[in-house]
Amino acid sequence: MSKPSIGDQELALLNYLAEHEPASVGEVAAGFGESRGLARSTVLTMMERLRSKGYLKRKQADGLFRYSTSAGPGEVMRQAVGQFVEKTLSGSVSPFVAWMSEKAEVSDNELAQLEALVSQLQSRRKEG
Repeated sequence: MSKPSIGDQELALLNYLAEHEPASVGEVAAGFGESRGLARSTVLTMMERLRSKGYLKRKQADGLFRYSTSAGPGEVMRQAVGQFVEKTLSGSVSPFVAWMSEKAEVSDNELAQLEALVSQLQSRRKEG
C-alpha cells in the first residue's frame, strides 16, 4: 500500500531532513523553517504529520526527540513523482516527456541518466 501524498513544502522538509538527520524540531525550525518564515510550531506540526504518514521516524535521546527519514530521499522523490504522474497526469508520462524535450537546461549527466532509463525500459519490454 502506498503512503499518503505529500505537498511541496513537506517534500522540501523531507529533503532537508535527509541531509541533516537525525535532527530535533528546534534544529529543523532554525535550519529549514526560519528561511521560509515558518514558526517552530508549524515545523513541529509538519514533522508530526509526516511521521503519521510514515515518512519520518523519531527516537528520544537525552530528553529530546530526534527525527530521521523512514526512507532515503530518492525513495521519497520517486513516490512524489509517482503520485504526481498518477493524480495530475492521469498515469501518462507523455506530458512530462514533452516538457523535458522542450527544456533547454538538461545537463549531460541528466541526459545520460534519461538514456539509461529508456534503455532499461526497452530491455524490460523485450523480456516481457
